Amino acid sequence: MPELRQSIAQHYHERTKYDPETISAKSKGLDWAKQPVPFKEYKIGSNFDLQAYIKEKPVSFANNSDALWWQRLSRLLFCSYGLTARMPSMGNTVYLRAAPSAGGLYPAEMYLISKGTPLLPPGLYNYQFRTHSLMHYWESDVWQKLQSACLGNPSLEGATLAIVITSVFFRSAWRYEDRAYRRIFLDTGHLIGNIELAAAFTGYRPHLIGGFIDEDVNELLYINSKQEGAIAVLSLADLQDIEQNTPVAPTALPSTTETDYPRIPDGELLNYFHLATQIQPDTTGKLNLPEVNVDKSIEDKYNFSFCDKISTVTKPVYWGKKLENLEQTILKRRSTRAFSGESLQFHELKAILNFTYQPQNYINQNLDKSPDYFDLNLIETFIAVSGVEGLERGCYYYAPKAQELRQIRFKNFRRELHFLCLGQDLGRDAAAVIFHTADLKTAVAKYGDRVYRYLHMDAGHLGQRLNLGAIHLGLGVSGIGGFFDDKVNEVLGIPNDEAVLYITTLGRPR
Repeated sequence: MPELRQSIAQHYHERTKYDPETISAKSKGLDWAKQPVPFKEYKIGSNFDLQAYIKEKPVSFANNSDALWWQRLSRLLFCSYGLTARMPSMGNTVYLRAAPSAGGLYPAEMYLISKGTPLLPPGLYNYQFRTHSLMHYWESDVWQKLQSACLGNPSLEGATLAIVITSVFFRSAWRYEDRAYRRIFLDTGHLIGNIELAAAFTGYRPHLIGGFIDEDVNELLYINSKQEGAIAVLSLADLQDIEQNTPVAPTALPSTTETDYPRIPDGELLNYFHLATQIQPDTTGKLNLPEVNVDKSIEDKYNFSFCDKISTVTKPVYWGKKLENLEQTILKRRSTRAFSGESLQFHELKAILNFTYQPQNYINQNLDKSPDYFDLNLIETFIAVSGVEGLERGCYYYAPKAQELRQIRFKNFRRELHFLCLGQDLGRDAAAVIFHTADLKTAVAKYGDRVYRYLHMDAGHLGQRLNLGAIHLGLGVSGIGGFFDDKVNEVLGIPNDEAVLYITTLGRPR
């Protein structure tokens, strides 16, 4: 019996792998004359300036409920995607934001939709990070259209605000070509991670929505879907309004699985794949999607009988009385450019893992004990340890439910990590390198081709928590989206079924 053809998600992943024998032939020089601008400008609209509200401490507005409302929204947006630094580069200005982005290209756009509040009229707003303002470019009520596009997601029922994250594809594809699609969703995951954490100290609860009719959301925002597309929707429940404290709703819906696709030329694969992962109604206007069985397993995937098991249980990271240290960490986060090669302490690695994977330990600090992801049961974590005092060098599987490391290979991998990370010194000099992976075949069987979005957003979300945990401890951290995919599995002993999604390097900054 002939083997079934790969789905378009699996085909895309295979096509966009980096291989040491072919990467040089595929690489092209960048056309700097066509470098995209990483932000949108609107010529027409009403501007809502938010700058004044981030310059004052919350207590300054304690007796002014209107000003306090504005400040909460201002801080949420600023800590999610605000401008944190300006740097000169080749005669231009590089704008750094609260959320990291591959190559500093920032493909994501952030929109706010208001149902209509006493302070924010109904309609569509684009977040203008350079001026920290909201551009009100459409003044009509579109909330019912948003609910319809999100298939009646109950988290929108009581809310009055929602965030929509889109991607302007060429901003990333200009440099990374078809592989840019991976980085776009990793970047979106970083941004979702910031929104989740910033909401905790501004009094919101974001409800993540990944299941929506793509073209309806694009039309609602008045964007050109050939250049820009909706990636994620987040309903913002205001925790100071009891009527908005809606229950957690499903975050992920499946799409169809496409196996009958044509031969797709290089340069066209990203756009084709994005269209293939969309949720679309059939000719009757109804959805025809597969059922998703909820995985209630409480066991970690890999429990190797031959390996040593080392507990990672530790006390939670302390973020300050009112999470003030978390806010400061978000705003001072930077991707580390070089590591010293010095070792980390095991307690430092345990603290970072605890903050990233054990949110239930932070409920006493008013962080969400169960923040929204799409499906963390699909994500696995492996750690290559090169220099952690108290741990042998080698590759470990991290079991988050058991809270332990399980060693699967004994070796000093510094030289191999340098190679795997495309010759980047970050891989060689890091004390620990964290790999997020997923069994793509199993994931597609559960959610269809759209799962490729979910996997990379979840990996980016985890990566952002790793970033913030490391920065808070005074360590260096940097994400890597470019690597020799298959060689990672081969060198580290990671099962071949695990597709590598993302790499995060940890160490002491030089």
